[in-house]
Formats: sequence, structure tokens, C-alpha cells
Amino acid sequence: MTPYTGPWTSAQAAHLLRRCTFGATFTDIQAAVQNGLNTTLSTLFTSSIIDQPLAFDPAEQIVAQGQTWINAVYPTDNAANQQTEGARMKSLGAWIAKNLNQESLSLNEKMLFFWQNHFGVTASGDARAMYQYLNLLRQHALGNVKQLVKDVSIDPCMLVFLNGSTNSVFSPNENYARELLELFTVGKGVQLAAGDYSTFTEQDVAAGAKIFTGYVVQGVRSATQTQVTSQYLPLLHDNTNKTLSYHFANQTISAGGATEYATYIDVIFNQADTASYICRKLYRYFVNAEITTWVEQNIISDMTQTFISSNFDIAPVLNELLSSAHFYDLSVRGAIIRSPFETLCAMLNTSSTSANFDLQSTYQIYLSMYGLADQMGQGYLAPPSVAGWTAYYQAPAFYRLWINSTYIKKRFDVVNILTSNNYNVNGNIFKIKVLDFLNGLSMPSSAPQVVDDLCVVLFPKDIPVADKLAIKAVLTGGLPDFEWTLQYNEYLNAPTNPIFYAPVELRMQAVLNIMFKMPQFHVC
Repeated sequence: MTPYTGPWTSAQAAHLLRRCTFGATFTDIQAAVQNGLNTTLSTLFTSSIIDQPLAFDPAEQIVAQGQTWINAVYPTDNAANQQTEGARMKSLGAWIAKNLNQESLSLNEKMLFFWQNHFGVTASGDARAMYQYLNLLRQHALGNVKQLVKDVSIDPCMLVFLNGSTNSVFSPNENYARELLELFTVGKGVQLAAGDYSTFTEQDVAAGAKIFTGYVVQGVRSATQTQVTSQYLPLLHDNTNKTLSYHFANQTISAGGATEYATYIDVIFNQADTASYICRKLYRYFVNAEITTWVEQNIISDMTQTFISSNFDIAPVLNELLSSAHFYDLSVRGAIIRSPFETLCAMLNTSSTSANFDLQSTYQIYLSMYGLADQMGQGYLAPPSVAGWTAYYQAPAFYRLWINSTYIKKRFDVVNILTSNNYNVNGNIFKIKVLDFLNGLSMPSSAPQVVDDLCVVLFPKDIPVADKLAIKAVLTGGLPDFEWTLQYNEYLNAPTNPIFYAPVELRMQAVLNIMFKMPQFHVC
């Protein structure tokens, strides 16, 4: 984890922003170059300000359009109740896509998704509860992981999702206790014997189930309660002492009522396997799926020590990783295949494209963006299992699981939609703002420089000169470079005249349509 001391150019700055955000503009990259690595990292670690989801669908029965529903009750009528839930989930999906598209240069959204994948909760039951859960993840996104695990353990969404709300002394349920160990903390190691997974045993699962008894969820889609809450009921808690396995030094968790689960989580975090397991997931998310012996010994081990010494704050670990020489090694640039949301946002955010129409049109556009990512294999609120998306953990394919014949066709379909005039919502045209993209480059009147700048923004590594020449030929229509300069300057002199802006726009649309479909764009 030697600190990076090499050159700080647009290549390194773009790599950092590409891995830490859902898309940066050419201006963002140049600002990062000017500011330097340390200042850029400080900006990334600054929390972003997020607004609240708003009602926009006519099926919403309680709050008016344009108002937030996060503290609103539900209708008493069953049919109206279900319609309102559907409307609120649409609002939530649109709000998520909007946040990813309009993010500031902050790690928050990238880490929010990391935790959503890590805990793998599927939205169900009450949109307010899901909003609360996402808000909890965002608040802890760059904070203390031990506290995050404690808070998630008794969050209403998790209690419902993994049956914690029905886990009682009379009928212990092991679902959450098992996933807490296997997926959320120490991880499942090599099986040593029946019921022994080298990091925990079935004894620990059974003990954990008893430890987490007593919590119930109240207020789901309630007509009187404005929030979904979790509540501890002593009558339902197993108030005996619980003994853990030899993996935890046969420790006894004394009967502790409502705080007993927190004591248990403290014990789990005392295991070195917890820190290393989470650090491996961070490495795969930000650097590379392949963890070699060298990476394990020189990178993961250092991350683990930093994690433990910081009392499980995540920011110091990420800061060390993102400022390391290893992170900027050419071998890891382009090593990650972009996820569907990363791909979609890389088209929109790099070009400063966002929806800013009336509320209903804007939210409908973002709901469609949410749906497009789902069709490409990533429904943000619906991971395929509690383990999250397979691309982040399933060896040996990992990120390659984002790409198959169906998904790649859908990616190309999305490119066609966003680089054309075909996406119309209530008369509002939503497409890549190609002229804004062009005007934000260093020298828009120079065809070769336009291609070079676009490559910096869109591709993680240099591409062959022949490919650049082919792209430039599309930009210039096969004419000499000076013809593009003349055409662009004519547009600058009359930017609102379609006779002059339309040809430039069409050329840029064609260029981006090609570049967004090139293999280099789909990796980062």
C-alpha cells in the first residue's frame, strides 16, 4: 500500500473519478488534475446533500403531487393502500436513478450501492421502510461499519426480509443469524467438518438466532402510523446465556435484553476474519475481482490492519486504498466491467445530461432509467439474493456476468435511445446533451482534440490510433479536419440556428453512438 507518487495527469484523475462516482465530466477531470490527488480525495469524501422522494403518480392516494410521502400514512381501503404503495415504489425508483444521475463528486452514492449489495435487502412491504433503510445506509456509507451492522440488524427492512420480525424464544429463526456470519461479517470459509465453516459453526448460528429474538416490526402500510418501526418485546426474547463455538473462543454472551445483539456483534468484529472479509469486498468493488496471493499479502492485509486500527471506520481504509500506488497501476485500469447503472450513468453524467422538466415528466424519465438498468440485469432494489449481485462475488466470472447476448443487446438499445431523438415523455425530449458535451471539451473546434478528449472521459486506457482515426472520420464526415473547424465555428456564431447546430449535433450523436458501443467504454 505504498502511497502513489507518480504523474498526476488526466489519465490518473479520470481513473479515480471513474471508480468512485457514477460518471465525471471532462471539466471534473481537469479540475481533479489541477487540484491534485489529496484535494480530490477530500472532495470525494465530502458527503452529498440528497433531497426526498416526491409523489408524482396519480395512484398516490394520500399526499399531493410534489410532496414527499416518507412520513405519510396509507389509505385504510385495501385496494387504495396497494395502489399507493405501488405509486410510492415508483417514486422511490425514480428518486434513486435521479440521485445517481445528479450526484455531486462524492463517494456517497457509490458506497451506498456497495452496502445495498453487501446486505442484499429486497424492497418489500412499505416504501417508507425502504427509504428509511437506504437513508440509514447513506448515513453510515463512509462511517463506522460495526455501528452500521448493529443498526441494520434491527432495521425494519432487514427484520422483515430475513424473518427477524418473527424470530422469538418460542420459535427461533436462524435466517438472519446465518447471513450475519456467512455474508455480512466473518464470511464462510472452507468447510472443516459437518457444520464447521472455519470461521463459524452451526452452534454460532443457533446461538445467534436466540440472541436476536424479541424484535418485531410495527406500522407496515399503516393508516395511523407515519413510520415503520422496530420494537423490542422482552416477552419474546430468549433470556438465557448463549455460548459460542471455539472460533469465538467459546465466549458466553450473557443475557442482555435489548442490547444483547450489540454485544454479540462486538464479539464478531473482534475476529480478524471480519475485517479481512469486508476489505476483500471493497477491493473487488473498487480495484479488481482477482485477489492474488500478492494482493492478499500486500494489499488486503494492510487494508485489514487499517480497518481494525480505525475501530472499523471505513473512510481511512478507502483513503489508503485510493491513494495507493497499486490503485493506479496500469494493470487494474479497465479491469472492471461496468455494471448496468454504471454504464447508464456513464452515458448521462459524463455529458452533464439530466432531466429537468416538470415533476411528472422528470420522475417518469428517471423511473424509465431505473427500468432500463433492471432490464440490463440490475434492479437496484431487487438484488437476486441476500448475497447481492453475482458479479461481485461469483468466481471465476465476476464482472463478466454483467455481459451476455441479451444484456449486451439491451446496452446497445439504450445507447440508441439516448443518442437519438426517440425518447419522448409528455412532449419532452430526453437525450444526451451532445452539444454541451462537445462545448465542455478543451478545444471543440479541433477534430483530433475532440476525439482525444472524449477518449479521456469515456475510456480507461488509450485506444489504437486507427480507432481514433475511424472515430474522427465519423465526426468530420470523412472531410479534412479544417472542415470540422469551419462547421463548428459557424455553429458558435449562431448556436440557436438549426441550420448550423443540427449538423454538428448529428455528427456528435453518431460519434457517441459508436464510442458507447465500443468494448473500451464498458470497462472502467
